[in-house]
Amino acid sequence: MPTHKVLNTEFAIQDQLHFETNASGIVMAVIENQYAKMVISTYGAHIVSYLPKDEIEDVFYLSELAVFGEGKAIRGGIPICWPWFADDKSGYGRPAHGFARNVQWVVLATGEEANGDTTIQLGLNHTDNSLAVWPHPFELVLDIVVGEALTIKLTTKNISKKPVTINQAFHTYFNVSDIEEIEIQGLDNVAYLNKLTAFSACKQHGNITVQGEIDRVYTDVPKTITLCDKNYGRDIVISGQGSNTTVVWNPGPETIKPFKDLPNSDYQSFICIETANALHDIVTLAEGESHSLTANYQVNKQQV
Repeated sequence: MPTHKVLNTEFAIQDQLHFETNASGIVMAVIENQYAKMVISTYGAHIVSYLPKDEIEDVFYLSELAVFGEGKAIRGGIPICWPWFADDKSGYGRPAHGFARNVQWVVLATGEEANGDTTIQLGLNHTDNSLAVWPHPFELVLDIVVGEALTIKLTTKNISKKPVTINQAFHTYFNVSDIEEIEIQGLDNVAYLNKLTAFSACKQHGNITVQGEIDRVYTDVPKTITLCDKNYGRDIVISGQGSNTTVVWNPGPETIKPFKDLPNSDYQSFICIETANALHDIVTLAEGESHSLTANYQVNKQQV
């Protein structure tokens, strides 16, 4: 991986985008424009912070115990789960949520749009290590646009000679004021599978509120979901494309305890709402075919 100085020489944008190295030796891209400040780790292509200009509280949660280091997934922000989601069922001992979040990505391009948007593109290609755990040549590209909203697009291209299947997700950790004070709108009457009861089939009635652990995969979801946080005075509108499933997860006060990179009380401070291709929502790509998973996050002030 090039140093931040080399990346600044090739990709920095004056007064908008630069690279720096954090205390753990990870190169971070920092975007700050007229709309927002965003920080992304080149390790895992992992967005760790997004703060619109008129917001006090970060949109995303990042654990104070998060580990930035080789082979470690960063707890919080937007982990990229790819090319499988959740626990690996292969029996080969592969890591949960795939390997994309645990490897170094390459900066491919940066740009400034006429409207003031700032863009960055990162890429990941197969290696001998990836082929050892997932034997399929691939090209993976993440496009990020920081403007009036934050847009991320993950494009998978199958460059092997045979079809491949993937599950994937943006495992987004949203920063909330109080888990019991938020509401998720847009999933009323939507079916879901409840992981807490052996993936039993259920249907959502009304808006989602959280009291205790929640782990659900909503199916055939609408394109727009809204996270309402009255204490922070904001609504986060989450729009997805290339996805038919949305995962909603919070570990609650008991399940959080074994997580070494999460303070026990922090279940109160985040909710994961994940734009996904999960479970049966499998993406099949023929030779040379591509698929894009897109999420857009728009932060709106609540009307007083």
